[in-house]
Amino acid sequence: MRADARRASAASLVFFAVAAAVAILVVVLAVLLVLDAQRSARVEAEEVTRGVATSIAVTPSVAAALGDDEPTVSLQPLAHDIMTDAGVDFVTIMTPDGIRVAHRDPGEIGRAYLGTIPVERTPLTEEFTGTLGPSVRTIVPIETDGELVGWVSVGRTVGSIASDLVPRLPFIVVIALAVLVAGLAGALIARRTTRRLAGDLPAGSIRDAVASYESVRTLGEALRAQTHEHGNRMHTAVSLLELGRTREAIDILTETSRQSQALVDQVAARRDGDPTVGALLLGKAAQAREHGVQWSAEIDPAAPRSVLSPVDAVSVVGNLIDNALDAATAGEPPRWVRVALEPAEPDVLRIVVSDSGSGIPDELLERVFEHGFSTKPAGADGRGVGLSLVRSIVRDAGGVVSIAFAPTTFTVLLPARRP
Repeated sequence: MRADARRASAASLVFFAVAAAVAILVVVLAVLLVLDAQRSARVEAEEVTRGVATSIAVTPSVAAALGDDEPTVSLQPLAHDIMTDAGVDFVTIMTPDGIRVAHRDPGEIGRAYLGTIPVERTPLTEEFTGTLGPSVRTIVPIETDGELVGWVSVGRTVGSIASDLVPRLPFIVVIALAVLVAGLAGALIARRTTRRLAGDLPAGSIRDAVASYESVRTLGEALRAQTHEHGNRMHTAVSLLELGRTREAIDILTETSRQSQALVDQVAARRDGDPTVGALLLGKAAQAREHGVQWSAEIDPAAPRSVLSPVDAVSVVGNLIDNALDAATAGEPPRWVRVALEPAEPDVLRIVVSDSGSGIPDELLERVFEHGFSTKPAGADGRGVGLSLVRSIVRDAGGVVSIAFAPTTFTVLLPARRP
C-alpha cells in the first residue's frame, strides 16, 4: 500500500481522498435525512391521531349515541366517514369498559379493545400492535357532564406512516446529489491546485523533496556555523601572530583542532557509519557553541547504519537537533544539548537527542508531531514541519519515535541496514 501511495501522483491522492470523504458525507447525510423524515412522519401521525380523536370526543352526537341501545347503528357510519376524510387507518369507539361499538372491521365490534386504556381520564398516545398490526394511536375519553360515557381511539399503522416517506425521497435524493456534485467539483479543484503546485509527482516524491529541502537547510546551517566559528578563530590567530603572541595563537588553533578531532574520531570509529550524519554532527557542534549551548555527542562504534538514505538521515537527526538547540537556547542556564547514536537491540539503531529546555506543555504534547504545528512564532523559525517530517520518515522506514521528559528527550528507533 505504501509503495502504491508513493507511485500515485499527489494530485490523484488528493482527489480520491476528497471524493471518498464526500461520498461518506453524502451517505451520512442521506441517512440523517431519512431518519429525520421518519421522525417527522411519526410526529405528524401522532398529531393527526390526537387531533381527530379529540374532535370526535367533543362531538355531542357521539356522546349521545353512546347512550342509545344500538350505538353501532349511528357510530359505525360516522367512523367510516371520518377514516375516509381524515386519512387515518382506523377509528374505534368503545364503551367505558373498552367494548368496541364502532371499528374498521365490523367483525371486531363487540370485542374488547386491544390497547392501553388510561386509568385517568386523559388522552394517551402510544404505539401498539392491534388487529391491523403495529400502529400509532391516540385514545381520548368521551365525557358528558363530567361523566365518562366511552372512549375513542384513532390510529395510523406503521406501514402507512412509512409510505408517507415515499413522496419525500425525491427531495432527499436531490439534496444528496447536489452535495455529491459540489463535493466532486471541490475534489477536482483540489486536484487541479495540487497538480499546479506539484505536477504529477508521486506523493512520496513530494515528501522526499521536503526531506531534501530540510536536509539542505539543516546541513547548511551547521556548515555556516562551522565556517563562521573557524573564521573567527583564524582571524583571532592571525591577529595574535601579528602581535607576536605566537603561543596563544597556537593554543587557539590547537583547541579548534582538538574539539573537531574528538568528534571526527567517534565518527571514524563506527564500523558502519554514515559520513553525512558525521558531517552534520560536526557542523551542529559549531552551531551549538555559536548559541552558547554546551554540546555533547556520543557515537557508539557499534552503532549500525540505519535503513534511511543520507537525505532522510540528515533530515531526522538535523531536525531533532535543531529542535533541541531552539529549546535549550530559549531555556535557563545551564544550556546543553546531548546527542547519542547507539545500538538498541540486534539490527536496531537508537538515536537519542535531549536538551535542557523547559519542555513541552502537556496540552501540546499530542500536537507536536502535527504538520504545521509549532510552539515557535510563525515565520522562518516557526515552520511546524520538522517534527512532522521526522515522524513521517521514521514511520515509513518501519521505526518509532517517542518523547520523554525531565529532561526533554526524543528517541528514535530505526531498523539497521543489512550488509
